[in-house]
Amino acid sequence: MEAAGLHTVVEASAYFVGFRLFVRERRRLALPVLADTDRSVWIAFAAIAGAAIGAKLGYWIEDPLAAFAGFPDARRLLEGKTIVGALLGGLVGVELVKRIVGAQGSSGDAFALPLLVGIAIGRIGCYLSGLADHTYGNPSTLPWAVDFGDGIPRHPTQLYELAFLLALGLVLHARRNAFVRAGDRFRAFMVAYLAFRLFVDAIKPVPYAYPGGLSGIQLLCVAGLCYYCRDLPRLGRGLWARS
Repeated sequence: MEAAGLHTVVEASAYFVGFRLFVRERRRLALPVLADTDRSVWIAFAAIAGAAIGAKLGYWIEDPLAAFAGFPDARRLLEGKTIVGALLGGLVGVELVKRIVGAQGSSGDAFALPLLVGIAIGRIGCYLSGLADHTYGNPSTLPWAVDFGDGIPRHPTQLYELAFLLALGLVLHARRNAFVRAGDRFRAFMVAYLAFRLFVDAIKPVPYAYPGGLSGIQLLCVAGLCYYCRDLPRLGRGLWARS
């Protein structure tokens, strides 16, 4: 199977597993905001639609020269996507729909595990896709650097992210009873993931450098972390303080 086809299969598996985990977490956690079936469908739809829009906008921000090449021909605009953009877009979509339907309370904890596992599975597909996926790191002389087919050893940043997500999953599970507010497990996942991407993307090629040499993905990470800044002390206590 070609790399592109293999990536598609792995990505589809990530979506399937993530959705099944969301259904399980919704039942297991019995969150009041998701108790009503119709309301939970709207929230899930908002998460999916917001993620799709955010993933596309994130790509446009990350590599505007490629995305808008040949404009107004829209074919290039429809190509890439980004996980960070999808996470932030899904967050915005859910919060907007909750306000529209008058839903009270946090639904985030039902999404934390599905997102973590789904992204981890997806990164396996990214790694197997090699150069075509554009998720590899900069050239490296480290002993674990990987040649993705062009003769240049690079940081296998997909595997770095996979290892990080596995470690984060273990921490969130171990500290599952330490979070004092509904939604804090999701917030902790978002903060940890955005912080990780802010740093790991510093060893990836930058398709378009913004002021300070930051990539578009890093700027989105900063924006997301600023959104959660008031929650950081509480989340830190939940993650690291003794129970």
